[in-house]
This record gives sequence, C-alpha cells and structure tokens, in this order.
Amino acid sequence: MVEVAQHLKGRDFVRIGTWNSEELKAALDLADELKELRKRREPHELLPGRTLGMIFQKPSTRTRVSFEVGILELGGYGLYLSAGDLQLGRGETIKDTAHVLERYLDAVMIRTFAQDDVEQLAEHAEIPVINGLTDYAHPCQALGDLMTIRERLGRLSGARLAYLGDGNNVCVSLMVGAARFGMRFVAATPEGYEPDANAVMAARRAAVQMGGTVELTRDAGEAAREADVLYTDVWTSMGQEEESEQRRKDLAGFHIDDELLSHASPDAIVLHCLPAHYGEEITEEVLYGPQSAVWDQAENRLHAQKALLALIVS
Repeated sequence: MVEVAQHLKGRDFVRIGTWNSEELKAALDLADELKELRKRREPHELLPGRTLGMIFQKPSTRTRVSFEVGILELGGYGLYLSAGDLQLGRGETIKDTAHVLERYLDAVMIRTFAQDDVEQLAEHAEIPVINGLTDYAHPCQALGDLMTIRERLGRLSGARLAYLGDGNNVCVSLMVGAARFGMRFVAATPEGYEPDANAVMAARRAAVQMGGTVELTRDAGEAAREADVLYTDVWTSMGQEEESEQRRKDLAGFHIDDELLSHASPDAIVLHCLPAHYGEEITEEVLYGPQSAVWDQAENRLHAQKALLALIVS
C-alpha cells in the first residue's frame, strides 16, 4: 500500500494558490502513484469507509464521474447532492449547512457559482472542503492539467504554456498553478477578457520566486510561438449563454487550429478541459490529432483528485 503523508490532513482546497509548490508537488507525486496502481489493478483503499458529499449547483460530466469513481476506488462512498436536494436552495445559510454536513460527512466537494460560497463553507466546516468549480476558479482542473503536462513533457519548470481565449476560471487557476512550478505562462485574450488582475499579480509573485514568468498578450500567434503546451477552453461558460453571439465575435481570433499549432514547438501538446465546441475555440482535427493530450488530461482529473482526497481526508 502506498504511503500517504499526514501533514495535509484537514486542509481545504478552495484555490490552488493556497497550497505552496511542495504541497502541490506532493499531490502530483501521489497522483502518479495512484494512476500506476490503478493501471495494474492493485487495490489502494486509502480512505476505507469515508464519505464524500458532492454538492452540485452546476451540472457536470468530468467532475461528478471522477469524484464519484475516485472516492469509491479509495474505499469510500460519494453522496451526490443537487441544489434541489439541499435546503441551501430554499434559504438555509451556508454556515448552518456547513455545521450540519460536518456531522455526517468526512469531506465536501462543491461545484457552484460564487467563490465566496466555497470560502464560507470552508470557513465554517470542520471537515475539508474542495472547490469543484466556481465562476472564479477551477483548482481541481489545474491540478489535473499540471499532472498531464509533467507526464507528457517530463518537467514543469521552464516549460512554455500558452493559454488562448477567455481568461476565465480555468485560466486563473492554471496560471497560478503554472507559476507555482516556475513555468513560462502566457495568456492571449482579446480586450476585456483578461484573467482577474489580482490573480495575475499573485501569479507573478509566485513566478518570480520559482523562476517562471507570467505574460498577457492580445496576439495569439505570438503566444503560441515555441510553446510547449497550447491550452484553450470554451468561449461561453455556464451562465453566459446570453452572451454567446458576442463572445464568438470577440474571441474569433483566439482558437487552436493546425495553423496556430504550427507556431508552437514541434513536440507541443494541446490541452482542453472540455466540453469542446468545434469550430469555435478548437478544431476537431486538432483535438483528435497526434499532438492532443486531451483524453489523458480528462483521465488525470480522476488520479489528481484521488490524490487530493487521500492527502486531506482524515
């Protein structure tokens, strides 16, 4: 059975920036071990009998399946809780909900709209709280992304990562995570779609400490030049459907196709956190092409989140 360090027990994972480089590395290293054990069909029930509550106020494919399968493979049980299942949807406060759930569960994952809701839940609950996605951040996705990049490139430090499109929650968490490992991160976005300014400042501070860089540009071709990783996400996220037509116009020059890929390093990989909208942020040919690591990336959400659970759940 794999050995799990005890010093992270009880920790929350609400933003990737709240964990330092060594703590994130511990999660990535354990994720690699758990992936290998699963490949060999070796049991690794590190959390026997533990229960994970999974609150979903936004629908999901990858988040729900990966967490539910993950806690099961660790020997525990996942309890799906939709917004309609909880009194949260009928006016019960987050504080009261936290105090109730901590009496029933060993950890909570929440996928919701407001980052402040996750922060409040973590503040009041005595059990670990994991951010499964908010409009501001997507730290679990970033953890899986970093695992995939390291797996494919053999390194994180010094690698050039170009993100193209909307500087959204995925971009924010990826940027901060990349900075924590000394990567050379560049986000190419149109005016008005830049990542959160406070997150940019925090990422730049972390990058300086780790020998990396964080850049912003409006030139997709320049961002892609000699990149080791090209990354994109949907242009219209959940809750932005009324803006979809305007977003398509604004983001039209920030997509990954064969022409843009030709600017990157010959061995560059392409990432997309899915779901993909072909003809918008990426072409189907690139997503299914030889440089795509998207399906490994989707799989690695499972391993990264299992590692996270194993590290923080008592």
